[in-house]
Amino acid sequence: MSEARLRRVNKEIADCQNDKASGILIALVDDSPFHLVGTFPGPENSPYEGGNFDVDIVVPDGYPFQPIKMKFITKVYHPNVSSQSGAICLDILKDQWTPILTLKSTLMSLRSLLCSPEPNDPQDAEVAKHYLSDRADFERTARYWTEIYANGSESARPPNADDDAAALARRKKGVKEDPALVAGLKLEHVEQFVNMGFERNAVIDVLKRLNYRGANVRNVTDDRVVNELLGI
Repeated sequence: MSEARLRRVNKEIADCQNDKASGILIALVDDSPFHLVGTFPGPENSPYEGGNFDVDIVVPDGYPFQPIKMKFITKVYHPNVSSQSGAICLDILKDQWTPILTLKSTLMSLRSLLCSPEPNDPQDAEVAKHYLSDRADFERTARYWTEIYANGSESARPPNADDDAAALARRKKGVKEDPALVAGLKLEHVEQFVNMGFERNAVIDVLKRLNYRGANVRNVTDDRVVNELLGI
């Protein structure tokens, strides 16, 4: 079984290398064909267009009869991807897995998921609420995350590169995260008080304390926030 598994995985890695049209790339972690980093471009005509997305891949001992384990290394703003851990909610990675699937087809399914969210079966409930309540604002946030986190993948390199998923993630963290987005706030809510002359970090702290987080918050009561910022 282990030899058959190794042959199959090596063939699938070679298939990814030879298929230039899909845009999918595979890099080995520590020279192991069973721990990989996959990279694919964001779908066109979506908020993820122009980004390159890195995925940590672990091939289990029971492969191909057990599903591949995948999670995003690149931060993604999407209902079916945890904005904190990169965990993915996708049926083929769970109960709908079939041995017919391959590394390439599974990564292509992830790419398709980016432009076809399933907000009623979310991995990140707050992002799903945002998607359902204000699609245009959700897309603005997803596009912003793509610009700051997925603007140039560093794992798009030949197999046997001396990088691992942890090193890739550390380099990703070199990109400055907007504390408002990390806190789950709408940028427009933060900026309306910054434009009044209040310090941005103080505004973020007050909005968090008053629980103005989440996509369901459409308006922020000015007087309440201003009173908090003034210490009243």
